[in-house]
Amino acid sequence: MLPSLYNQKMKIMKATDNTVKKTFPVLQMSCASCAISAESIVKGLKGVVNASVNFATATLAVEYLPDEISPENMRDAIQDGGYDLFIEEDRNTTAETLEEIHRKKFGDLKRRTILAIVLSIPVVTIGMFFMHMSYANEIMWVLSTPVIFWLGKDFFINAWKQAKHRSANMDTLVALSTSVAYLFSVFNTLFPDFWITRGVEPHVYFEAASVIIAFILLGRLLEEKAKGNTSSAIKKLMGLQPKTVTIIQEDGSHNQIPIENVNIDDLILVKPGEKIAVDGRVTEGTSYVDESMLSGEPVPVLKEADEKVFAGTINQKGSFCFKAEKVGSETMLAQIIKMVQEAQGSKAPVQKLVDKIAGIFVPVVISIAVVSFIVWLVLGGSGGFTHGLLALVTVLIIACPCALGLATPTAIMVGVGKGAEKGILIKDAESLELAKKINAVVLDKTGTITEGKPQVTDILWLNNDDSPKAALLSLEKQSEHPLAEAVVRYFDAEASIPASGFESITGKGAKGFVGGQLYFAGNYKLLNDNNIVINEALGKKAEELSSQSKTVIWFADDKQAIAVVAIADKIKATSQTAVRELQSSGIEVYMLTGDNESTAKEIAARTGIKRYKAEVLPQQKAEFVKQLQAEGKIVAMVGDGINDSTALAQADLSIAMGKGSDIAMDVAKMTIISSDLTKIPEAIKLSRQTVTTIRQNLFWAFIYNLIGIPVAAGILFPINGFLLNPMIAGAAMALSSVSVVSNSLRLKWKK
Repeated sequence: MLPSLYNQKMKIMKATDNTVKKTFPVLQMSCASCAISAESIVKGLKGVVNASVNFATATLAVEYLPDEISPENMRDAIQDGGYDLFIEEDRNTTAETLEEIHRKKFGDLKRRTILAIVLSIPVVTIGMFFMHMSYANEIMWVLSTPVIFWLGKDFFINAWKQAKHRSANMDTLVALSTSVAYLFSVFNTLFPDFWITRGVEPHVYFEAASVIIAFILLGRLLEEKAKGNTSSAIKKLMGLQPKTVTIIQEDGSHNQIPIENVNIDDLILVKPGEKIAVDGRVTEGTSYVDESMLSGEPVPVLKEADEKVFAGTINQKGSFCFKAEKVGSETMLAQIIKMVQEAQGSKAPVQKLVDKIAGIFVPVVISIAVVSFIVWLVLGGSGGFTHGLLALVTVLIIACPCALGLATPTAIMVGVGKGAEKGILIKDAESLELAKKINAVVLDKTGTITEGKPQVTDILWLNNDDSPKAALLSLEKQSEHPLAEAVVRYFDAEASIPASGFESITGKGAKGFVGGQLYFAGNYKLLNDNNIVINEALGKKAEELSSQSKTVIWFADDKQAIAVVAIADKIKATSQTAVRELQSSGIEVYMLTGDNESTAKEIAARTGIKRYKAEVLPQQKAEFVKQLQAEGKIVAMVGDGINDSTALAQADLSIAMGKGSDIAMDVAKMTIISSDLTKIPEAIKLSRQTVTTIRQNLFWAFIYNLIGIPVAAGILFPINGFLLNPMIAGAAMALSSVSVVSNSLRLKWKK
């Protein structure tokens, strides 16, 4: 013990100096126990300081001494254990190659599954209904052989590799049960007299062996399909950054350079419609910048001299210059990318109940089968060997894990399909299982609780005379201000009159001549600066609208105000109902928004949300989710924008609105196609139903084993002389599979 502790201490001390930390994709893992096995293999290698395999992300995070071990050595060890390690250095190439590997693997698995089912159907038909026809055994032998040793060869290869490392998994049980059933059937086909002379009918079990392979392949195919959607969120976030930027030289000339060559204090020119490359501060010019990827708010922000700008945000119609302050990994966009990566990688893989049970189930079944044979051999008298061999085969056949392999995938497949019918897209099985445990839901405001698009909500004309509306439309059509678009959409069907002498007044509004008359459209300051009279009724209406957290636009001629227009982001019709349903089911609801305090308070009050935070940045959203998790809550984050991606990745369950950004949908585990919040309570209810079905399936998958294995071993023989026939064991195995699939299909018709 002491030398061992000393060696560990020396290893850690040595590691502090020259270690290398890297992350590699791990291939060929099919269950959570595979991750544990792969991790233990790497940890046991000399030169490895620490290793962790994440099943959820299929990656190995390893710290090692490069002088003692290389990634190639790790790959060789992993491959020897039945898995594979991808050590390509180029990240872009890696992503493309991994996607290609997944496509090839899925295509190969699909072909093998279909062929196995096609070959198994006639074997089952003959074995059940035409077993006494001429050459029945030989035909079944010919058809089942390619199913077992060609289409199912991976089970035997992986079982052998597991055995070399003194471990066992589902592949071990599949390989044992099918090989014993097959070899037993071959023996009975070639030497039937061996049993006939002993008064036993020489049954064959080719159909049981081939059906086992076909069913397990089907289960693997369903699982692989569920895991098939790889996230491209990081790639899309990186795509927000332009590849080149325009640098202003000291002599005033412009030079286009790659973004990697940008340095702090460089002067950068941003043209209309361009993405901002790095973080900095405006030095010259003005424009509106779409910062929705940071704040989530739909209204672009006015940028003037000395205002901060951020990488990944999008310039609107104006041009400006800014000085670079943060470049490369220091920009806010780079920090968001890093946080998404860390949040996704830090998620612990869900330990599937099936894998946990299989870790005990497999060796127990093998032990029972062997012990049964030995007990019969010792205590069974003259027929001990015969009965012992039958008991061995019967135990392994009845304990076949085909129902166990189908229990979760079939329920998940039906649950995911039912969700899709209701407009709820579910990305993986883990999120569907986890949703039932949610006790806290965090909602983004813009685009989630609200529509996410500024709209004209109110308009009051002086003396109810709306005849100047064509003039208002003409001014707003020429305005660069984002809120002008809401007015243009509102009057879309109206005909406008050409405006002349148009002038945009930064921070205030715009003015211009329409039909020879001067008009103004903008804020109160614009009217005040031009000594325009405001009617008392219009003034009171403006105050009322402002108190409701709406943005007010004044419209006036050169003498008096003639209209007041209110613009706001409307609350979705279903938001209040959804919040009420969540709260009534015992789930705490929170709202986070980048908007101001007064608007947040108003939205929260109108939707019945008791807890909210305003003026929140993306990092703060993720921190808020972490804080709730630290309090022991299981958190669901619901959002629609790039700014929500870090919080979505951090949450236990991430839900995106279908009308939001692609990145939010990529990071999220669920997507609500219609962006209707009432679908969230429905998704939680669907999760509860699916998990209940999975548990029922596992019950049916094991009840036959719990009852059948002792009977197959011969426990009833001393009592009443009953010994279970392997044929009945095969039928029980098939019945367990049928009951599991049938129970999963019942989920379709549940409300």
